[in-house]
Amino acid sequence: MRNRLEYLFAASCFLLSCTKVVEVDLETAEPKLVIDASIDWVKGTTGNEQKVKLSTTTGYYSKTFPTVSGADIVITNSENTVFSFTESPGTGEYICSGFHPVIGETYTLKVVLNGEVYTATETCIGVPDIEDSIVQNNNGGFGGDEMEIAYSYQDNGNEENHYLHRILSPASTFPDYKAQDDANSQGKLMQEYFSDEKLKTGDRINIRLYGISKRYYNYFRKLLTASGAGAGPFQTTPGSVRGNITNQTHSANFAYGYFRLSEVDVKDYTIR
Repeated sequence: MRNRLEYLFAASCFLLSCTKVVEVDLETAEPKLVIDASIDWVKGTTGNEQKVKLSTTTGYYSKTFPTVSGADIVITNSENTVFSFTESPGTGEYICSGFHPVIGETYTLKVVLNGEVYTATETCIGVPDIEDSIVQNNNGGFGGDEMEIAYSYQDNGNEENHYLHRILSPASTFPDYKAQDDANSQGKLMQEYFSDEKLKTGDRINIRLYGISKRYYNYFRKLLTASGAGAGPFQTTPGSVRGNITNQTHSANFAYGYFRLSEVDVKDYTIR
């Protein structure tokens, strides 16, 4: 059984490590609801346009995820302001055009579907700016034979911080993700590297830095491990990871996914 995020990471590892595909007959469990409630507030925007996606788990080898229609979805802030999400008919994508993100504000998600109520509560987390001084090294990577870039951002020394990095380049089929904390870099200028031997002059790299909660940081690291993307040859058996969403009506009928609110800084860099 797969949900959207697990398929993303497992597929990327599978494509990179195998040259021949061998399919094995697998039992398919009953579909489970997947709630993708990632509220991303890109710096320089109002953040008013937001989306929640509903789908279900599907067979291991399936490349599509069945969408879910007919839900009532709202997000409420600490002042009881309600932001309603309306589905684009038949897509499983629920849109709000009047959302109001505030750093440090606490929000509660409520999804009502087929008589059952799913809820989650999370805080909107801020993020520092990515410095403009992105450095390119044409002899980077572990072997010194890859095109490499390094970007920096200033950690806030007055608090514990957690970050999610997402890098998309023409050299990769899927985005490259990394969850990071500031345990060893409190208050310092933090630096992150990305390299690939397939990068070439003119390639455009999209960098996204998200502020995330500690709970989401722990969830995402478990997700990477469970999907087989981060522990090498002795990794744990792939499995399913529960997020912060609870079924208030029937706890056993839980949903996968996560309710997250992040400020996001975005930078594009073109290989020279």
